[in-house]
Amino acid sequence: MNSDNFDADVAVIGGGLAGVRAAAQLHAGGASVLVLEARDRLGGRTYTRPLGGAAFDFGGQSIGPGQPRMYQLVKDLGLEIAPAHVAGRKVLELGGKATTYAGTIPFINPLKLLTLQLILKRIERLSRQIPSEAPWDAPHASSLDSLTLEAWRRPAWAIGTEVRRLMDVVVRTVFGADAGELSLLHFLWFVSSNGGLMPLVETKGGFQQDRIVGGTQQISERLGATLSRDRIRLNAAVRTIRQDENGVTVESSSESWRAKRVVVAVPLAIAGRISYEPLLPTARDQIHQRVAMGSTVKIFATYERAFWRERGLSGEAVGTSGAISVAFDNTSNDGSVPCLLGFVVGRPARTFATMPREYRRAQMLEELARFFGPEARTPLEYAEMDWGEERFSGGCPIGNFPPGTLSVFGNALRMPVGRLHWAGTEIARQCVGYMEGAIESGDRVAEEILTVL
Repeated sequence: MNSDNFDADVAVIGGGLAGVRAAAQLHAGGASVLVLEARDRLGGRTYTRPLGGAAFDFGGQSIGPGQPRMYQLVKDLGLEIAPAHVAGRKVLELGGKATTYAGTIPFINPLKLLTLQLILKRIERLSRQIPSEAPWDAPHASSLDSLTLEAWRRPAWAIGTEVRRLMDVVVRTVFGADAGELSLLHFLWFVSSNGGLMPLVETKGGFQQDRIVGGTQQISERLGATLSRDRIRLNAAVRTIRQDENGVTVESSSESWRAKRVVVAVPLAIAGRISYEPLLPTARDQIHQRVAMGSTVKIFATYERAFWRERGLSGEAVGTSGAISVAFDNTSNDGSVPCLLGFVVGRPARTFATMPREYRRAQMLEELARFFGPEARTPLEYAEMDWGEERFSGGCPIGNFPPGTLSVFGNALRMPVGRLHWAGTEIARQCVGYMEGAIESGDRVAEEILTVL
């Protein structure tokens, strides 16, 4: 192909939040863009589907204080937000026994609660030493990166089973992985980049505070609408990226496109499935090989009425014995479709797909019934979303760094490789792992490319 026969100044691979934000910013800056998305839709790990006559988010769905880009973007796109339902007491299932509580921290044995609070304070203190833009430059980064979170907490704290299980709920829900899979440096970086531990676990005042009316996938769709229709190609799974001295050729199984620059805005594990010519530098390639996606299943059950609210329950629950780690009241914003949402995360999510669907359904509803009462066993509709079965995501919510990765290869995360640039929530400078981080990474990479163009 003629080297100056360009289809666009920039080809953006991936139509999730990071990719479409980068494309929109590049377009606004005067560059011509082409978005190549493997799926038949935009949105990536945000995915809104109808259920019971209302729109529900089967992927990422919540935002909260400390995420200014998302709030501004929602406003700019003419979307509305609505607060999550929090009124009422929460449910804690610990060791097979269910109790209710108010506030953020459930009531447990005072000595065990003290231990938990001391652990949380030490995590906060350690995380403040981790620079969110460059965790590999943190003091003792190599030592922190040599341990898993599990290895750190086991000898350092004489924690009982109850405290361990509560910590496991938080880790599994946030990362889709277990404490033994995460580098301690990665864990602390995540906490640091998101302004502390409490925003990750709180609803009111935390990152679960608000939802976008009509669903979060609208964000990608409306950003995409700022481009002309022929600038977005769906069902275009990129297989090969070839760089030369004049530009980049991007190839799918049936088409090819030519651009001056390329943004790769897909999960790191998915980026590793693309063939690069010439080969990527070792550090970049090692990141793709090592960072695995978390495991998350979202289950939805709709009902004729919100019976849990009638009992004075908020719909929020924490479970330590079954497959569901946390549950929330996920009733539609207009209140017309009462809904409970459960998260199956980490190790339990990996066995989810191996069970027959009817068995899974019965187990999930039984666990909801233990939290909220026998009415939970008979929903009007039941639905589930196993992100491990999503070919072009490979899992959810984020990619996780095992020991020995960030401290050794981390400085290659955002570094361009020739004409290739990188975006995605996993490599954000703030709010890593959240929609806010995806938007931040899109802004960064657009600025990076507009400077060189």
